Amino acid sequence: MRYSRRGRVEELILEGLERQGALHMTLIDPDVTPPEEAGEVAKKAEEAGTFAIMIGGSIGVSERMVDETILEIKKKTSVPVILFPGSTSELSKHADAVWFLSVLNSNNPYFIVGSQMQAAPVVKRYGIEALPLAYIIMGDGGAVGYVSQARPISFDRADIAAAYALAAQYMGFRFVYLEGGSGGRPIPPEVISTVRKTVDLVMVVGGGIRTGRLAYRAVEAGADIVVTGTAVEEAGDAYSKVKEIVDAVRKAARRRRGLGGP
Repeated sequence: MRYSRRGRVEELILEGLERQGALHMTLIDPDVTPPEEAGEVAKKAEEAGTFAIMIGGSIGVSERMVDETILEIKKKTSVPVILFPGSTSELSKHADAVWFLSVLNSNNPYFIVGSQMQAAPVVKRYGIEALPLAYIIMGDGGAVGYVSQARPISFDRADIAAAYALAAQYMGFRFVYLEGGSGGRPIPPEVISTVRKTVDLVMVVGGGIRTGRLAYRAVEAGADIVVTGTAVEEAGDAYSKVKEIVDAVRKAARRRRGLGGP
């Protein structure tokens, strides 16, 4: 009998965390960034030290758009490309992996397990590595909260976010994502810290992280992976913005490990 094993991308993530303490990933929305521009942004992000490129959007994204975007990115980079799908139409055989996510605090079972059932055969057929991710939407939820019919968790209820994350751990997820919503307020450090103390999962944090200072605070509080999208999209110089955030992530990871240094 064959049993499920961790794939190459997951092993790379775990090795990266072991080596660096925390990682940064750049999110590119194909609905906002055309393929050629996405390739250039990804190239600059890799040069600035981002660990992986995530591809996805909440609305207006088709499989063809995702395919074209990934192909342009792969021409210019060597980092993993991970799908962050807002729907089953955002899968691509050209990706290295997919965040196979369940929106745990959705009011609609479709976003907890229904769309995942529809996507699973496609993921297997395409041979995409699946990264099991529990997705928890907080704050005002942003577009993703609206689309996924979530009941966003208030930032003053860190205990509820931690309980959802613990349930995810007991159900076998290996990653948990605290989402503040694109362009919204970032997840407060005290929320991240509470979840970190509760679970042993790899914790991803995204939404509203626009500066190195905010990235530093997230990692200091316990985030393993920081994701930025809007900040990079709006930056006139993608390299400088990603570098600012990557440097902050690495500095906070060193401090968290008690290594100090600049």
